[in-house]
Amino acid sequence: MNHPEPIAPGPGQESVWDYPRPPAVLAVDKHIVVRFGGIILADTTCAIKVMETSHPPVYYIPPNDIRLDLCELSPHHTFCEYKGQASYYTVRTGASEARNAGWFYPDPSPGYEILRDHIAFYPALMDSCTVDGETVTSQPGRFYGGWVTRDVVGPFKGEPGSHVW
Repeated sequence: MNHPEPIAPGPGQESVWDYPRPPAVLAVDKHIVVRFGGIILADTTCAIKVMETSHPPVYYIPPNDIRLDLCELSPHHTFCEYKGQASYYTVRTGASEARNAGWFYPDPSPGYEILRDHIAFYPALMDSCTVDGETVTSQPGRFYGGWVTRDVVGPFKGEPGSHVW
Protein backbone atom coordinates (compact mmCIF):
# COMPACT_ATOMS: atom_id res chain seq x y z
CA MET A 1 0.00 0.00 0.00
CA ASN A 2 1.45 3.37 -1.01
CA HIS A 3 1.28 6.09 1.60
CA PRO A 4 1.74 9.75 0.68
CA GLU A 5 4.71 11.79 1.80
CA PRO A 6 3.73 13.35 5.15
CA ILE A 7 3.93 17.13 5.43
CA ALA A 8 6.62 18.11 7.93
CA PRO A 9 4.99 19.79 10.93
CA GLY A 10 6.11 23.30 11.81
CA PRO A 11 6.41 24.75 15.30
CA GLY A 12 3.28 24.00 17.34
CA GLN A 13 1.96 21.56 14.74
CA GLU A 14 1.51 17.80 14.71
CA SER A 15 1.37 15.39 11.80
CA VAL A 16 -1.56 13.01 11.47
CA TRP A 17 1.02 10.50 10.26
CA ASP A 18 2.40 10.42 13.82
CA TYR A 19 -1.02 9.45 15.19
CA PRO A 20 -1.38 5.75 16.08
CA ARG A 21 -3.55 2.96 14.80
CA PRO A 22 -5.61 1.85 16.65
CA PRO A 23 -6.62 5.42 17.48
CA ALA A 24 -5.57 7.15 20.68
CA VAL A 25 -8.00 9.05 22.91
CA LEU A 26 -7.09 12.03 25.03
CA ALA A 27 -9.14 14.28 27.31
CA VAL A 28 -8.48 17.91 26.33
CA ASP A 29 -9.42 21.28 27.82
CA LYS A 30 -9.60 23.10 24.48
CA HIS A 31 -12.67 25.30 24.07
CA ILE A 32 -14.93 23.54 21.54
CA VAL A 33 -18.02 25.30 20.16
CA VAL A 34 -20.46 23.91 17.59
CA ARG A 35 -23.05 26.18 15.96
CA PHE A 36 -26.04 25.12 13.89
CA GLY A 37 -29.12 26.97 12.69
CA GLY A 38 -27.84 30.17 14.26
CA ILE A 39 -27.71 28.52 17.71
CA ILE A 40 -24.85 27.30 19.88
CA LEU A 41 -25.46 23.56 19.81
CA ALA A 42 -22.47 22.56 21.94
CA ASP A 43 -19.95 24.41 24.11
CA THR A 44 -17.34 22.60 26.19
CA THR A 45 -13.84 22.58 27.62
CA CYS A 46 -14.13 18.86 28.45
CA ALA A 47 -13.88 17.17 25.04
CA ILE A 48 -12.24 13.88 24.14
CA LYS A 49 -9.83 14.08 21.19
CA VAL A 50 -9.51 10.97 19.02
CA MET A 51 -6.35 10.70 16.92
CA GLU A 52 -5.93 8.08 14.19
CA THR A 53 -3.21 7.70 11.56
CA SER A 54 -3.90 9.85 8.47
CA HIS A 55 -7.02 11.48 9.97
CA PRO A 56 -7.39 14.94 11.51
CA PRO A 57 -8.61 14.72 15.10
CA VAL A 58 -12.27 14.24 15.98
CA TYR A 59 -13.61 15.92 19.12
CA TYR A 60 -16.26 14.10 21.15
CA ILE A 61 -18.34 16.35 23.40
CA PRO A 62 -19.96 15.28 26.68
CA PRO A 63 -23.77 15.21 26.44
CA ASN A 64 -24.13 17.67 29.34
CA ASP A 65 -22.51 20.34 27.14
CA ILE A 66 -24.84 19.80 24.15
CA ARG A 67 -28.35 21.06 23.45
CA LEU A 68 -29.79 17.55 23.31
CA ASP A 69 -33.27 19.02 22.86
CA LEU A 70 -32.12 19.81 19.29
CA CYS A 71 -30.85 16.26 18.65
CA GLU A 72 -33.15 13.46 17.51
CA LEU A 73 -31.95 9.86 17.53
CA SER A 74 -31.60 8.53 14.00
CA PRO A 75 -32.09 4.93 12.83
CA HIS A 76 -28.67 5.17 11.11
CA HIS A 77 -25.74 3.12 12.48
CA THR A 78 -22.16 2.45 11.41
CA PHE A 79 -19.42 0.23 12.75
CA CYS A 80 -15.83 1.17 13.59
CA GLU A 81 -13.39 -1.72 13.88
CA TYR A 82 -11.85 -0.02 16.93
CA LYS A 83 -14.65 1.82 18.74
CA GLY A 84 -17.65 -0.41 17.95
CA GLN A 85 -21.16 0.41 16.74
CA ALA A 86 -22.01 4.09 16.38
CA SER A 87 -25.48 5.56 16.67
CA TYR A 88 -26.44 8.90 15.10
CA TYR A 89 -28.38 12.06 15.76
CA THR A 90 -30.19 14.34 13.35
CA VAL A 91 -29.94 17.97 14.46
CA ARG A 92 -32.94 20.30 14.06
CA THR A 93 -33.29 23.99 14.85
CA GLY A 94 -36.38 25.68 13.47
CA ALA A 95 -36.22 25.31 9.69
CA SER A 96 -32.66 23.89 9.68
CA GLU A 97 -31.97 20.16 9.68
CA ALA A 98 -28.77 18.12 9.41
CA ARG A 99 -29.45 14.40 9.10
CA ASN A 100 -27.01 12.03 10.81
CA ALA A 101 -24.86 15.02 11.75
CA GLY A 102 -23.60 13.68 15.07
CA TRP A 103 -22.52 10.24 16.15
CA PHE A 104 -21.76 8.51 19.42
CA TYR A 105 -20.91 5.11 20.90
CA PRO A 106 -23.50 3.97 23.46
CA ASP A 107 -21.48 0.82 24.20
CA PRO A 108 -17.91 1.41 22.99
CA SER A 109 -15.37 -1.36 22.56
CA PRO A 110 -12.82 -2.04 25.32
CA GLY A 111 -10.23 0.72 25.47
CA TYR A 112 -12.70 3.36 24.26
CA GLU A 113 -15.09 3.45 27.22
CA ILE A 114 -14.22 7.13 27.79
CA LEU A 115 -16.21 7.94 24.62
CA ARG A 116 -19.48 6.48 25.95
CA ASP A 117 -22.36 8.78 24.92
CA HIS A 118 -20.02 11.67 23.97
CA ILE A 119 -21.11 13.11 20.62
CA ALA A 120 -18.95 14.08 17.64
CA PHE A 121 -20.31 16.32 14.90
CA TYR A 122 -19.47 16.49 11.20
CA PRO A 123 -18.13 20.03 10.74
CA ALA A 124 -19.31 20.07 7.10
CA LEU A 125 -22.93 19.74 8.33
CA MET A 126 -22.73 22.46 10.98
CA ASP A 127 -22.71 26.24 10.56
CA SER A 128 -19.33 26.27 12.25
CA CYS A 129 -17.14 24.34 14.64
CA THR A 130 -14.32 26.04 16.52
CA VAL A 131 -11.35 24.91 18.58
CA ASP A 132 -10.04 27.63 20.90
CA GLY A 133 -11.71 30.22 18.65
CA GLU A 134 -10.31 28.88 15.36
CA THR A 135 -12.93 27.83 12.82
CA VAL A 136 -12.17 24.32 11.63
CA THR A 137 -12.19 23.00 8.09
CA SER A 138 -13.84 19.67 7.41
CA GLN A 139 -11.77 16.61 6.66
CA PRO A 140 -12.08 15.86 2.94
CA GLY A 141 -14.48 13.12 1.89
CA ARG A 142 -18.12 12.50 2.66
CA PHE A 143 -17.56 9.74 5.23
CA TYR A 144 -14.98 11.42 7.44
CA GLY A 145 -15.60 13.75 10.37
CA GLY A 146 -12.13 15.08 11.25
CA TRP A 147 -11.55 18.67 12.30
CA VAL A 148 -8.70 20.39 10.44
CA THR A 149 -7.03 23.29 12.25
CA ARG A 150 -3.73 25.08 11.62
CA ASP A 151 -1.99 22.94 14.26
CA VAL A 152 -2.40 19.67 12.32
CA VAL A 153 -0.87 18.72 8.97
CA GLY A 154 -1.54 15.87 6.52
CA PRO A 155 -2.09 14.89 3.88
CA PHE A 156 -5.43 13.65 5.17
CA LYS A 157 -7.43 10.53 4.41
CA GLY A 158 -10.36 11.55 2.22
CA GLU A 159 -8.35 13.64 -0.23
CA PRO A 160 -8.46 12.54 -3.88
CA GLY A 161 -6.48 9.31 -4.34
CA SER A 162 -6.44 8.48 -0.61
CA HIS A 163 -8.78 5.49 -0.99
CA VAL A 164 -5.68 3.32 -1.56
CA TRP A 165 -3.94 4.33 1.70
